[in-house]
Amino acid sequence: MEHLLVIFLATIMIATISNVFLKKIGLPTIIGYIFSGLVISYIFALKGQNHESLAHLAEFGIVFLMFTIGLEFSIKHLNAMKKEVFVYGALQVILSGVIFSALAYYLASLELKSAIILGFALSLSSTAIVLKVLNENSGIHTPYGRVTLGILLFQDLAVIPILLMISIFTSQGESISYLLLKTLGSAILVFFLLFVVGKKFIERFLTWILQSDSEEIFLVSILLIVVSASFIADLFGFSFSLGAFLAGMTIAETKFRYRIEADLIPFRDLLLGVFFVTIGMQIDLAVAWENILQILLLVSTIMIIKGAIIFGMLLPFVHKRIGFKTALALFQVGEFSLAIFALAKSYELISLQTSQILIVTVVVSMIMTPFVLKNIKKIVDYFFHEPSLEMEAIASSGYKDHLIICGYGDLVQKLAKKFKQMHLYFVVLEHDMQLVEKGRADGVPIILANAAQKSVLEAVNIEQCLAIMIAIDDAKKLRLICENITSFDGDINSIVKVKNASHEAIIKDLKINHIVNQSEKMANILIEEAVKCRL
Repeated sequence: MEHLLVIFLATIMIATISNVFLKKIGLPTIIGYIFSGLVISYIFALKGQNHESLAHLAEFGIVFLMFTIGLEFSIKHLNAMKKEVFVYGALQVILSGVIFSALAYYLASLELKSAIILGFALSLSSTAIVLKVLNENSGIHTPYGRVTLGILLFQDLAVIPILLMISIFTSQGESISYLLLKTLGSAILVFFLLFVVGKKFIERFLTWILQSDSEEIFLVSILLIVVSASFIADLFGFSFSLGAFLAGMTIAETKFRYRIEADLIPFRDLLLGVFFVTIGMQIDLAVAWENILQILLLVSTIMIIKGAIIFGMLLPFVHKRIGFKTALALFQVGEFSLAIFALAKSYELISLQTSQILIVTVVVSMIMTPFVLKNIKKIVDYFFHEPSLEMEAIASSGYKDHLIICGYGDLVQKLAKKFKQMHLYFVVLEHDMQLVEKGRADGVPIILANAAQKSVLEAVNIEQCLAIMIAIDDAKKLRLICENITSFDGDINSIVKVKNASHEAIIKDLKINHIVNQSEKMANILIEEAVKCRL
């Protein structure tokens, strides 16, 4: 017990010190967690002693990762993203899996069964790292973020059939048709128990728990639900992570979703940290050093091929910049691949040395990912220049006595309909390609352009406009646009919608004619309605 406590304290100390240092130089904390696991495994000689314990600990991290992912995706959410999930995601996994399997079979001379497992494992990307970085830099709300999210979700679902393939390939004395029927029956039963029966039980159970008025008991009850769902899935021959994912999806359909989500935010990154520590513990430096050239060649080859597959696959569906950004976000190999490699090794589908080489290859690709995502715009701009405003809309050179609108969110979409009915002469500037495409489908005069650039405002002849309206939520971009407006000579009629008082303070010192405070206006309307209703 004391030995475990020392390991625990040492891990926290190394992770804290390394992450503080990494944060100061702008590097992701993920590296600090992996480094901590690597150091601890050598300091306390965990290699060769606690392989089974490490595997269980790693799966525990994956279980809670899958629960938080399931919590984000209700059936309604899946339906809203069906194209990104079931079209882009399915294409990516199938194409990548088939190509990597063929390369493993023909070039690496692996057995067909081993090649298929390895190939489809390599088709998976890192949900943990990509979502963490995208959430930190708000990339999750961009067009490429939505596509990336959809593909990642399908990859997470694809883990289940990949794990089932291992069971089928290594089964003794049972026919494949029998195993498939057995698996299908078990899957239907697990889904019925966790999603249909579970939903009714969870709602009543959590309602009863809330009567205790204790945050601690509520969190413990969530832990009980996750572990119980994982146990039920395991009982029927599925992975713990599948049970946790279904538990998350079940709760996502209840009224408790947002409360649980808010309560889990402080623990989510910590749980991911535990997972990455376990990854670091699995690295064998001796094997890595002996095969360093092979590992580096593997990393570069896998990332290039995978990126090319994703980019080429998306090209007919989305703008090339969105496709390239998605390819850069997903060209690494993910954490679930590590679990698949571990299981494949235990069933002797791959050798111990091959497993170690693959583990280090995956970890190196994961470590590279945050650096790429952090500089993704610069990388994409190097290969694909943003479409020039003049090329995007030549007609813009003739604008005069017009209205300029920056942003095409929900508010502007409603305004645009009314402006069209009133036959007003206006143009919309929007930097989000997906919103631009929506605007064009709506028949709105919209241009793909960044209004924060002065040259863009010059191109739409801002000095001869009747007024310019800004309706965006990004505070930094709002400030830049307003600075550009005030830099022009002459009195330009400017109308700016701000979310709240803090956003209003950001542009208060600039010469803006009209500032509309959204929260203040809404408060006034609510007060007026309340008085009318005589509440």
